Amino acid sequence: MRSLSQLEGVLKKINRRGYKAYKELEGRYELGDGVVLDIFHVQGDPFASPTRVRLLIPLGFLGYPDYLFSTTARKYAFEDFLLRVFDRLLKPFSRVRGTGKSGLYFVDSGAQEVLIRSDCTIEESRLEVRFSLGLPARGRTIMADVAWKMLLEEVPSAVRRLRWAVIDGEKADEFVKVVEDFEFIQDSLREKGIVAFVADGSLLPRRSGVDDRPLLSGKRFASPESLKVAFETPNHGLIEGMGIPEGVTLIVGGGFHGKSTLLQAIEKGIYPHIPGDGREFVVTVNDAVKVRSEDGRYVEGVDISPFIHNLPLDIDVTFFSTENASGSTSVAASIMESLEMGASLLLLDEDTTATNFLIRDARIQRLIEKDKEPITPFIDRVRELYERLGVSTVMVVGGSGDYLDVADTVIAMKDFLPEDVTEKAREIAEELPTRRVKEVKEPLGKIRRRIVLPETFEMRRKTKVKSRGLREIVFGDEVIDVSFVEQLVDNSQARAIAEVLKFYKNNLDNIPMSDFLKKVEARIKKDKFDWMSGRPNFNLAFVRSFEIASAINRMRSLKVKQEV
Repeated sequence: MRSLSQLEGVLKKINRRGYKAYKELEGRYELGDGVVLDIFHVQGDPFASPTRVRLLIPLGFLGYPDYLFSTTARKYAFEDFLLRVFDRLLKPFSRVRGTGKSGLYFVDSGAQEVLIRSDCTIEESRLEVRFSLGLPARGRTIMADVAWKMLLEEVPSAVRRLRWAVIDGEKADEFVKVVEDFEFIQDSLREKGIVAFVADGSLLPRRSGVDDRPLLSGKRFASPESLKVAFETPNHGLIEGMGIPEGVTLIVGGGFHGKSTLLQAIEKGIYPHIPGDGREFVVTVNDAVKVRSEDGRYVEGVDISPFIHNLPLDIDVTFFSTENASGSTSVAASIMESLEMGASLLLLDEDTTATNFLIRDARIQRLIEKDKEPITPFIDRVRELYERLGVSTVMVVGGSGDYLDVADTVIAMKDFLPEDVTEKAREIAEELPTRRVKEVKEPLGKIRRRIVLPETFEMRRKTKVKSRGLREIVFGDEVIDVSFVEQLVDNSQARAIAEVLKFYKNNLDNIPMSDFLKKVEARIKKDKFDWMSGRPNFNLAFVRSFEIASAINRMRSLKVKQEV
């Protein structure tokens, strides 16, 4: 390890030289008080991916109380909190000071969700923080005076202000308590026979489709008495709210009254949220999956026969593959892929699901005979999914009234407030019978699991992995479209999927994809990400096996065989 004076010496030596001379900075430096600066990877030029840096800070210097990281939930919550604090501390210094990314800091601190992250870790005796910075240059000529200021003034200043004596202890305390209570509620949902919980006082509306922060003028949530449940939480005492029971639940209501807003909150309720988000105690079972139609998506080797049969050209629906799925075949594949991965709750919105997949009403059944229709509509499987497989469904319905016949619970949203209209729905269903005929020929069989074959990962050039926001994952020659995987919430999750794909390629085994990915998910929860590559990983966040599988299922190079 080199000393502070040696760092200063290197900066003096490389001043005004070509940019590549910055490579001489790579290594570890003692900054004082036991703090270590590890310049891990230096960028090649001012426009390249920024320089990656690690800070190793003794916990004794920081002085954090042990209770803030005494449990698994508290630990990852406090790590997330500290990364956000560190980001705020560096932001005043972050500005362009030269060419390209010169003078900028990049901290992967997240948005509304609290996630396990690669860039902040509390170990036995130290805190490790990872971030990136743009080493400064004018053109491609090194500006050592600005680099000196960044590395020897600004970064050490942020480190000193990370100490417990300086940060807002009350905010840190509330942050970890919110996450701990979220996990307590999530672990307790099944004991109460519910699949989701929305606390009274929650603020569900968001500012816009591209701004996930709360709409402060929105209406606060209040549960109907008939659906009210309560949890005695470790930190916030009794929390009351609406429990959505297991089984089939419909969310109905007029347009713009909050149906999809409630469903979107439920789909994001698989993760804890930061204090002040408004959805801190919107909690959903951790194996809930949102499915939708996705015209044009790739499908490989999926048994969609519970929903699709007798396709033209004798297409094998028990091993269905297509380069260009329709709305109905794509959602059928997504449901079966979710069941393959072990989902216990399906989330659907009528607006984003092919109508002919959801329902064939009595008039259409009379007009088009069943032997001319290859689709078994979801309405005729939804109860069987629950009664035979224990898989519940929460579905937004705006026009398919026939679903009243199969629902256990019906929630009407009126001006963003819920009302339990289950009894009224049953009365209407009896008064106005649908007259449609159930179209199931055979009961649900075994869910077929698939094994990924080696040819999936045969590429023409070196395996390059990266993500482009929440839209695309680049894996070698292939661009994977994940823009319709709606439970991806953070760009760093897409980057994590890219790393998992690389790991999968190098560790392919003849076991079902679901088994492999569940093991990866469990290992990430336990050990984060570095074990996959054997080196420090930056800018990665926890992602469930369901979203990893969704990306794999959309790879146009995917080749599989079904488990015997």
